Amino acid sequence: MTPPIANDSTTGGHVGLYGLPTSSVTSRPITAVALIALSTLLSMSAWFSATFVVPQLKDDWGLGAGGTSALTIAVQLGFVVGALVSAATGVVDAIPTRTLISVGGLGAGLCNAGLLICDGLASALPLRVATGMFLAAVYPPAVKEVSTWFLRGRGKALSVMIGALTLGSALPHLVRATGGGVDWRLVIGTTSVLAIAGGLVVLLIRGSGPYPFPRRPFSLGGGLRSIRNRDVALANVGYVGHMWELYAMWAFVGSFIVALPAVASRSDAESFGALLAFICIGVGAAGCLLGGVMGDRWGRPRAALISLVCSGGSALLLAGTYTTAPLGLVLGVCAFWGFWVIADSAQFSAMVAESADPDYVGGAISLQLALGYITTMVTLAVIPQLVDHFSWRTALMVLAVGPAVGAVAMVVADRARSARA
Repeated sequence: MTPPIANDSTTGGHVGLYGLPTSSVTSRPITAVALIALSTLLSMSAWFSATFVVPQLKDDWGLGAGGTSALTIAVQLGFVVGALVSAATGVVDAIPTRTLISVGGLGAGLCNAGLLICDGLASALPLRVATGMFLAAVYPPAVKEVSTWFLRGRGKALSVMIGALTLGSALPHLVRATGGGVDWRLVIGTTSVLAIAGGLVVLLIRGSGPYPFPRRPFSLGGGLRSIRNRDVALANVGYVGHMWELYAMWAFVGSFIVALPAVASRSDAESFGALLAFICIGVGAAGCLLGGVMGDRWGRPRAALISLVCSGGSALLLAGTYTTAPLGLVLGVCAFWGFWVIADSAQFSAMVAESADPDYVGGAISLQLALGYITTMVTLAVIPQLVDHFSWRTALMVLAVGPAVGAVAMVVADRARSARA
């Protein structure tokens, strides 16, 4: 039976989704989502800081290739562990989301600041893992919190938050393109303060969203059981396919561009390549917004399918043409790829929020994100090896496998949605 739905107004009544009573909404939904997006972006700066400082730490701490990779992957490992613990214990559904986001931002900022007293990889790695674990208390609850403020426009609302994170991911490339000669200690100190500020910003939201999810006591495995839901399982398969490609594209598109003969021959190849990488990643913020519009209008599986086909197709097109096509065309395809590679991200989260058991939505979202970030750890390790031992063509073709698998899952999900309509 379809749960009762409150009027989709900005100040609306006292009965929300699932017939739950809500407190009088005092923050406007747009304001609330903007504050959640800002809080998440500021908190996640502790994650982005690794991209800024790793080149300098290679010299100061004498890190080799393995050490720099470990420093980057440690945050993702911590995030995966934190998200799995959250899904397994039900903490994200038992504790108010804004409380979790606040604690997560404060904890991530303090752990990030701990790098200032480290003198090498051995002392830094535990702090990076802990940073990722605290950030697992930011991102999944933020997705859940946004979902309580919008119903019919939920896809666009989630896209705003993820679009902000996309710009945050692109920012290190812009800094590198403009010289980026900032001491790593200043970067760590600044991002630590920003993460702490992110933990405080979310507390500025007044009242509750008009579409709250039920709060339940701690439940072992509540979020993990969401995988039994067919719609959630399909959303997770699509998300894994999406993440197979996403972070590898973001991490290595700059290296790919610099490796192009027409760019490699330039005296400013590194800074020029970093600027182009910023554009190719940053344009994804606009892709997020379009993906949100498509998801709200045509259905989330169909919107995700379009994005997966476009991004995976871009990888295959680059694999077949990057050695012979004019530079302008190759760069245009890279930007097109960056636009679509993130456009579907919010739709997978929205599919889980709308399909999972409402008692354990937070745990279900945490599980989805954990599966996705486990996948990124694989491709971040594998793609450089494929480039070194084979070619960029091989690496690009392997990246396209993820969107292909995700697209199949979205076709099945879209047919199931059409059958129910």
